[in-house]
Order: sequence, then C-alpha cells, then structure tokens
Amino acid sequence: MKAALRIFLFCLVAPSVAAFAQTNPPAAAPASTNPLIAHNKLIYRGVKAILLASAQKMPEESYGFKPTEAVRSFGQIVGHVADSQYAFCSTALGEKAPAHDVEKTKTSKADLIAALQNAFAYCDRAHAAMTDASATEMTKLMGRDAPKLGALTANSLHSVEHYGNLVTYLRMKNIVPPSSDPEVMKELMK
Repeated sequence: MKAALRIFLFCLVAPSVAAFAQTNPPAAAPASTNPLIAHNKLIYRGVKAILLASAQKMPEESYGFKPTEAVRSFGQIVGHVADSQYAFCSTALGEKAPAHDVEKTKTSKADLIAALQNAFAYCDRAHAAMTDASATEMTKLMGRDAPKLGALTANSLHSVEHYGNLVTYLRMKNIVPPSSDPEVMKELMK
C-alpha cells in the first residue's frame, strides 16, 4: 500500500519537479482551458507508463509467477488491469464495456502486453474526449452515482494499486521496478 501511495504521489509531483528543474524553461504556456482534466491526464500518463514498463521488464518465463496460490500470477494481474481499463473507461465514455476477458484468455507476455496497450488506447480515447465540463456529468460507477471524472480517477487509483502488486513480484525476481529505476524514470520524465 505504501508503494502504491508513493507512486501515486510521485505521479502528482514529478511533472512539477521536472518543470522547475529545466535550465532553460520554455516561455510560459497559456493556461489550459481544462486544467482539471489536464492534471488528470498527466497522472494517467504516468500510471500508464509504469504499468507498461513493468509488463515489459518481467521476463516471459515469470509471467506465471505467483508468490502463493491464493493470489493472481504476474500475467493475470496484467490481464486484470487491462480488463479494468475497459470497465472504468467505458463508464467515462458512456459506453457498454467491451468484453475482452484478458485475464482469463491471455497468458504469453506478448499477448498480455498487446492487450494492455489496446486497453490503454481505449482509455486514451476516454481521456481525450473529457473536458472539465463533461467531467462533472453524472454516470453510474459500481452502482453509485458519480461524475464521469470519478471513473477515470478510480481507474488510475485501481491501476496504482495493482502496480504495487507488480512491484512486489518484480522485486521477488530481483528486478528493479520502473519507479525505482533511474533510467526508466528519466525516460518517463521527458
């Protein structure tokens, strides 16, 4: 839980730190017409990047790894995150969730990464379509009334939760997770 919170906070703070660290900052950009959504997109892009990097870092032979039989394997978590992207983002889009069942139908690293990329592409569409005005439109999220932005925020929170699982699995395989890898983070901060 602490790792997930640390990643979530990093996604919130890192873009500001990177902007202040520039030696020759660009001219002031005009204020965003949708600052709420712009910030939410920034967080989403960070979460997306570390999840994809995690999936890529784990070797194929470890996709079936699970520390105990009571939990999902690494690959199943990747599949679950892909499935969840469709569930949350379809809510924000006001669409019926596409049925993919990635967690139960994909097992290879290549198939799971491709499915995760496709799920993120679907969510990219939800983020691109959202404005600060449409963010406040109400929808049903897990049986409750919620603003559409709530679905996208819940998606990022859910993704960070499972990134924490992936971090543990990577560490158990002596692999440095993306958020602790300076080279990966340098790439993400570009």
